[in-house]
Amino acid sequence: MTGRDPDEPHRAASPLELLFDLTFVVAFGAAGNEFAHYLAEGHIGAGIGGFAFVMFALSWAWINFSWFASAYDTDDWFYRLCTMVQMIGVVILVLGIPRLFHSIDEGLYLDNGMLVAGYVVMRVAMIAQWLRVARQDPARHRTALTYAAFVAVAQIGWVALAIAHTTLGVTAAVASVLYLVELAGPWVAERRVNEGGTPWHAHHIAERFGLLTIIALGEGVFGTITAVSAAIEHSGWSLDTAVLVVSGVGLTFGLWWTYFLLRAGTILHRYRHTAFVWGYGHLLIFASIAATGAGLHVIAYVIEGESTLGPVAAVMTVALPVLLLCLTIYTLYSYLLLAIDPFHLFLIAGTVIVLVLAVLAAVWGAPVSVSLILVTLAPFVTVVGYETIGHRHEAAMLARRLV
Repeated sequence: MTGRDPDEPHRAASPLELLFDLTFVVAFGAAGNEFAHYLAEGHIGAGIGGFAFVMFALSWAWINFSWFASAYDTDDWFYRLCTMVQMIGVVILVLGIPRLFHSIDEGLYLDNGMLVAGYVVMRVAMIAQWLRVARQDPARHRTALTYAAFVAVAQIGWVALAIAHTTLGVTAAVASVLYLVELAGPWVAERRVNEGGTPWHAHHIAERFGLLTIIALGEGVFGTITAVSAAIEHSGWSLDTAVLVVSGVGLTFGLWWTYFLLRAGTILHRYRHTAFVWGYGHLLIFASIAATGAGLHVIAYVIEGESTLGPVAAVMTVALPVLLLCLTIYTLYSYLLLAIDPFHLFLIAGTVIVLVLAVLAAVWGAPVSVSLILVTLAPFVTVVGYETIGHRHEAAMLARRLV
């Protein structure tokens, strides 16, 4: 466990990492399904609160594993067994998602016991891995112990909070402190401990985050299938049904295209300190993508007549996360390149205008399928802008950044 070479050529995701990611396919699906259900019933606050809590837990668990794996993937028997234990923890966490949403909806206390239990299982394995690094990698002994200490302290806090069964207000306040502890751990270990940080691989990390983004986009495909199935059962195949298929898949494809416009690995390799903002920013990216899929699922509830939401609110459940995703991508783009491209302001304005038109179309009584077409066009404002002009701007900005 002395660490892998951060300059290793052709470093790619391992089969074990891809197997680990499969648990998050199910996890994102479960979170999106519960979110869509509560939104469709009009329980907006409970839906957003539960979804935000669960998506942070899932995304943070994945980030912790992936960053460690990028630096210390020995792929021996102990490492493999620890990974299996963490997969078991993810499954336990997923089983507690319905109870957590229900407890928030009831408004009494946060029933996060199963989520915390899943985290305990995952973090026992994670702490064991960091202690192994502390023993076998003397050059990063204090760094590894710092990671282990922060993980342990945060987990003790979550266990205490789960046992206390405090009110939602108190829970939110304590959870905010624990979130800060969680996010501060890697920063302190990598930046404040004078050992040079762990040897994570920039291009490998960029690939891993891209792979989880694709997994999150799978929620868009699932939401499309759900919406189309509902439309077929309601009125059979029609032009509107075909439009739903095209718009749902087109939206997913457009978001994928937008995300991968900038290859982050090159900048992360040159400026390793940028990894914190870039990596933490993906908490919003993963959540907004999964929320987009949940919004498509809400459209299905509306088509089936099983939602208290009207067409306008239903369209907004898709349009708002798409807007959040696009704004986050632009923000991280500008942060990595340390420059704001004025052309982006026009693209952002165009994206906002298209999404507003989608909502207004629903207000004016247009079919939901028409609004979905407009939402689908929103990410393609960026795509068209990049393919015509933006790619030259990016090349110039990247060249200046890497000088």
